[in-house]
Amino acid sequence: MVEPISDPVATACVTTLTLLAARAADATVCPSEVARAMAASDPGAPAWRDLMPVVHRGVDRLLADDRVRLRWKGQALATRTGPYRIARTVR
Repeated sequence: MVEPISDPVATACVTTLTLLAARAADATVCPSEVARAMAASDPGAPAWRDLMPVVHRGVDRLLADDRVRLRWKGQALATRTGPYRIARTVR
């Protein structure tokens, strides 16, 4: 049995990092991919579109912790505004 999402923002963070880890080092993920993965992992979860605010909060947390960076059409973004993709932080 799948346990319900108890801390959705933490789940969004873990899901984001998991999706990035499964891709090439320079790959990105779309925030909607994170929401879709969260919705698919829990039969009781809200629809993926309803999870988007949670994903955005998770991305904000990961940004604050310098765990990810944002990009759009190959350009770095300083903040999460408008469309964006999530990438690993270059260390």
